[in-house]
Amino acid sequence: MVEVRLSAVRVDLQSNTPVLLLTEADGVGRTLPIFIGAPEATAIAFAVQGVSPPRPMTHDLLRDVIEALGAQLGRVVITELRAATYFAELHLERPNGSLTVSARPSDAVALAVRTGSPLFVSDELMDTEGVLLPADDEDSSSPDELVGQFRQFLDEVRPEDFSS
Repeated sequence: MVEVRLSAVRVDLQSNTPVLLLTEADGVGRTLPIFIGAPEATAIAFAVQGVSPPRPMTHDLLRDVIEALGAQLGRVVITELRAATYFAELHLERPNGSLTVSARPSDAVALAVRTGSPLFVSDELMDTEGVLLPADDEDSSSPDELVGQFRQFLDEVRPEDFSS
């Protein structure tokens, strides 16, 4: 598994779709871009910015339920891409053992940000879908350039690349 950090939540200007950018914590700096829905992007952005809504959002509620049940989110793993859909797992730690729950990556990241839990991407997924960013200062690439690099990848990918 490759440990990643949430490097950004941006909006692709061409499609007006939010994109989640998960970048390797160590290594060569590959980034896994995942297009997500607007409500999920808002939930993640609120958590990153420390915005506390007057009533708990769904991800806040889930965090509170996990804690009330005596468990904690040990880690989130983005596991695979199947039929153009990303899959993730929540790895919950409980006093009587661990439990793995399937989740959408956007929900899993929103929960991880709220709990301070580490994020991981499977080796195979990062190898096949990760985009290598320039080796120089990460801030030198604008969000539009990062999304442009991902769009170039999408233009070059073939349907058979996703067959199992």
